[in-house]
Amino acid sequence: MSRLPISDRRPVVVIGAGIAGLACALELVARGVPTVVLESADAPGGKMARARLQQHAFDAGPTVLTMRWVFEELFAAAGASFVEQVPMRAAAVLARHAWHDGARLDLHADAARSAAEIGRFAGAAEAQRFLNFCSEARDTYRALERDFIRAQRPSVTRLAAGIAARRPSDLLAIRPFETLWRALQRLFADARLQQLFGRYATYCGSSPFEAPATLMLVAHVEQQGVWLVDQGMFRIAEAIEQLASQRGARFHYQARAVQIATDRGGVTGVELASGLVLPAAAVVVTADVAALAQGRLGSAAARAAGKADRLPRSLSAVTWLVTAHAAGFPLMRHNVFFSRDYRAEFDEVLRARRFPSDPTIYVCAQDRGADENSADDGIAPCAAERLFCLVNAAPDGDRAVAGDGVGESEGIDQRLFSALERFGVKVATAGASMCRTTPRDFALRYPGSSGALYGSATHGWRASFERPGSSTPVPGIYLAGGSVHPGPGVPMAALSGRLAAQRILEDR
Repeated sequence: MSRLPISDRRPVVVIGAGIAGLACALELVARGVPTVVLESADAPGGKMARARLQQHAFDAGPTVLTMRWVFEELFAAAGASFVEQVPMRAAAVLARHAWHDGARLDLHADAARSAAEIGRFAGAAEAQRFLNFCSEARDTYRALERDFIRAQRPSVTRLAAGIAARRPSDLLAIRPFETLWRALQRLFADARLQQLFGRYATYCGSSPFEAPATLMLVAHVEQQGVWLVDQGMFRIAEAIEQLASQRGARFHYQARAVQIATDRGGVTGVELASGLVLPAAAVVVTADVAALAQGRLGSAAARAAGKADRLPRSLSAVTWLVTAHAAGFPLMRHNVFFSRDYRAEFDEVLRARRFPSDPTIYVCAQDRGADENSADDGIAPCAAERLFCLVNAAPDGDRAVAGDGVGESEGIDQRLFSALERFGVKVATAGASMCRTTPRDFALRYPGSSGALYGSATHGWRASFERPGSSTPVPGIYLAGGSVHPGPGVPMAALSGRLAAQRILEDR
């Protein structure tokens, strides 16, 4: 790739003010690079944007923060303190899990507490197996952090060489050819625990039956700290935007980019839907990389994405924002209600392409606490509370799927509340306020995604290496966001933004 001329004072234009674009912009302006951010929405945050239902504000995407060090490093590089700008508190209980047989298990941030709970839930042998699982998860994370998570564009050979040079025994820890489900069957005898930890695959929009065992590293990440942001996750986006603006970045909202202008030397600017063309020394695209590959920012720019639109898509979801009185089951901040048959559920979603008849349901009760004494934290018996509900769905938002019931049928709402009631969660729907979002809505909101929320699926050992990196074949076009390396999720997207900024700085 040709390098950018050092004397060029045209700005770097970042397309998208999601977490990747915000992190990239802050990194650049902190190093003195003129930066302009274009966002088609009216506020920053992307999938982490604040959602509203009447007068109530919701987290309607990510609901907790992990890998806080990513943001501490980002703010420190800009001469600020993340924890001072974004007040938060640690979650003592990660989630409350429930099954149809009435069994219930709270997973704690402290591994010893979780082991004790698992001992009561499934016996002493399973408690020890959990500690063994945590040890494998730690080894997996340790093996991958430097040479994969923080790397610009890892390859199998570079990853293996880096691990072998530092700690050869860690090569065995990553188990690239073993699926997460197979690893969990090896590690746990209790099928409910296999299901609980198999859910980690859905954190990157994948199936535990096809995702690699390396995703067990999520267990270690969670035990390093899960944080609840006092004003909601949107506060992180707001704080980064404010700091980047103070350092000189310019943000333009309701500004939709339609084409990246190029000449023989590379990027020259970005054309907006309004017809305005902004000169640019470089462009960072944080949209789903499939949109770029489909030519949505021009045919010249499509070459930057390669074959990204041919990769299998990750999961989508149906989500609900609800304000209603919830009684019966003692909800905590985070709750997971599992289906009877996990494999059948994923077969329905990914093969039959329909809404699952017996879904696993995530409920974030955003007015409740996250410690063992707060199951009814601050909720009056008759008060309405904010509930964010999510069920995994197929990434079919760009086409109608016969018989799925998603998108048009009101019956899907009743199926949700009926399923919750079977667990004892009684939501007073009469008079409740509610808003449903389907794969079709996500496809419209995130062009090129088909409704997939995490880019490409992490299925098979090659998948993590097939995601594009920040550099592209087109001089001056760079990539960031959850659809590129190192992958989806708030901290990973922020890392991708920093990696893109670092590559631009190197090229300058």
